[in-house]
Amino acid sequence: MTRIVISGLGVVSPYGVGVKTFWEGIAAGTCAIRPITLIETEGFRCRIAAEVPDPVVVGLDASRRRSRADRVALAAAREAVADAHLTAQDRAVAALLVGAVGGGMLEGEAWYWEEARTGRRSPRIKALRSILPSSHAETVGHCLGLGGPKETIIMACASGAASIALGADLIREGVVPLAVVGGVDVLTRICFMGFNALKLLDSEPCRPFDRDRRGMSLGEAAAFMVLEEAERCRARGGPIYGEYLGAGMTTDAHHVTAPHPVGDGMIRAMNLALDAAGVPASEIGYVNAHGTGTPQNDRVEALALSCVFGEGSVLVSSTKSMVGHTMAAAGTVEAIATVLALQHSLIPPTANLRSLDPGVPFDCVPEVARPAPVEVALSNSFGFGGQNVSLVFRKG
Repeated sequence: MTRIVISGLGVVSPYGVGVKTFWEGIAAGTCAIRPITLIETEGFRCRIAAEVPDPVVVGLDASRRRSRADRVALAAAREAVADAHLTAQDRAVAALLVGAVGGGMLEGEAWYWEEARTGRRSPRIKALRSILPSSHAETVGHCLGLGGPKETIIMACASGAASIALGADLIREGVVPLAVVGGVDVLTRICFMGFNALKLLDSEPCRPFDRDRRGMSLGEAAAFMVLEEAERCRARGGPIYGEYLGAGMTTDAHHVTAPHPVGDGMIRAMNLALDAAGVPASEIGYVNAHGTGTPQNDRVEALALSCVFGEGSVLVSSTKSMVGHTMAAAGTVEAIATVLALQHSLIPPTANLRSLDPGVPFDCVPEVARPAPVEVALSNSFGFGGQNVSLVFRKG
């Protein structure tokens, strides 16, 4: 089987621009969930989120025609491509897969809001050119000269993780020798209002796996990695951060928003990923959990983890406790966190975790990062509609 390595990483997160900034933030256990400045929050119970600092976004791209989401996606993908030292010839044969949901909805909302309030035609109508999620792949592919297949993956909050799995499939099937894969999402009114309406947001920073958890916190980010045939990467002298071993993808179709009550699809996704990776559950030393902080999700995920790994046999943490739930970007943000944890032999903590739920039989690395010489790790992403993706990585 073709071995696949990660040769480049790029992140724009609530900490700012760059993988180094992102890793320093999560390694320190810094919670980036703060009062929202991007949209109006008056009248809502929750008024916080993990935003990418606005001055950072403004400084990313001089083009006013690009949406906020396009800007952060392009910056993260550009960093990943540069980090992998890809030449123009490399980029010309690279596939691009982008997990996305919101697209340029933030700008579309601003256009509609202005016209509805004033009754006049808004000049913001130009923003509608980038409203669809497919705009990210078009922008990134064009600007970076990526000449292979381009796909937009829409699988709710599992989108970013699915882009990694499907990009790896293209490499293993011989369609392309390398792929730029990732996810992007930014805060929008419709998303913020929707999660508030579902009563899934905590008014304080989220506390995954805590006994007193009350919901999730939203976040925004873009994250990309370069996947490449291992022999090709070594032959050209490219960097290697780790090895992608395999993925498992399932769909529950149990409920529009609620997880399967006993985590059937989650369990199958993790087992499929382990089978694809060719490693037993006993070799997994760390799981970057989906860990949203909602009472139901955390309970079901803990149950599923127990079924796969046994109680207490693996370290578990949720980086959403620091950067929020970055929606379509979450799967790639957390995959990169997992790869960096392996590289640095340091497990990112679950911030804000002060009293572990008695029903969670795992060490969830509360508040402070934990040194641990882990060789193989798993990253979980579970989206609305029961869309489950699990990814397995090995230390490089």
